Amino acid sequence: MNHEPFIVPPGKKIRLKNYSPDFTGKFKSKEGVQKLLAEDIERLAELQDVLYAQDTYALLLVFQALDAAGKDGIIKHVMSGVNPQGCQVYSFKTPSSEELDHDFLWRTTKALPERGRIGIFNRSYYEEVLVVRVHPEFLNGQHLPKGTIDDDVWKHRYNDINNMERHLVRNGTIILKFFLHVSKKEQKRRFLERIDMPDKNWKFSAADVQERGHWDQYMRAYEDMFSHTSTDWAPWYIVPADHKWFTRAAVADIIVAKLESLKLKYPEVNKERKQSLLKAREMLEKE
Repeated sequence: MNHEPFIVPPGKKIRLKNYSPDFTGKFKSKEGVQKLLAEDIERLAELQDVLYAQDTYALLLVFQALDAAGKDGIIKHVMSGVNPQGCQVYSFKTPSSEELDHDFLWRTTKALPERGRIGIFNRSYYEEVLVVRVHPEFLNGQHLPKGTIDDDVWKHRYNDINNMERHLVRNGTIILKFFLHVSKKEQKRRFLERIDMPDKNWKFSAADVQERGHWDQYMRAYEDMFSHTSTDWAPWYIVPADHKWFTRAAVADIIVAKLESLKLKYPEVNKERKQSLLKAREMLEKE
């Protein structure tokens, strides 16, 4: 799969109207992409095993999206073959009082994956330049020093995020950032489905509809975020999300391609270790 259409070019001003939410490329149906997705899920499991054994890199997957774009489904399906011991998922919702008493990066920083593991952020520190920007009144609850909440507050946060991500990448954390781009029409359909289907009622909140009323503000906040935080070391991927089957296949393929580019290898056993293994074999065979 060609990933080029999804990558946000660093330093470019982005307009989401130029990215189609229902794009599926050469794939015209779910059946056409099932084989690729199945192969990528199997390959991801193999690569995760080597990632864990090599213990050099960590992989951080960041998922951002508007409500009903499919973040939970992506995590469930794409990571279905991964060993749970080497993967951790964190969902970041409304900050607690403890979290508000720290800097805005603190609660996500302490959840970062260690070497050899895959960390998944269902929403992330980017909420601080998205929902907080759409609802600037939330800044008042963050106990910030006087004078820091000004016209440059978002610019400063973009810089802080870029510097943090650069630091992580330099120290072996690979960062893949996905925005699941769902259309307003498709979001409405999924909301109605959650209301009409009893087994999906639990997923619906009236607050989701209220946030939908800020659609245009969110679009502008996302565009500004992409323009300032898609970097060479941690680019954003805008993945079409109107067709869940395509979204899952695209995300899985991007993850696999990135891991393969690392040329991961199992640790080599030195001469002393090999001799120890041979001795262990002899002891076992003599039992």
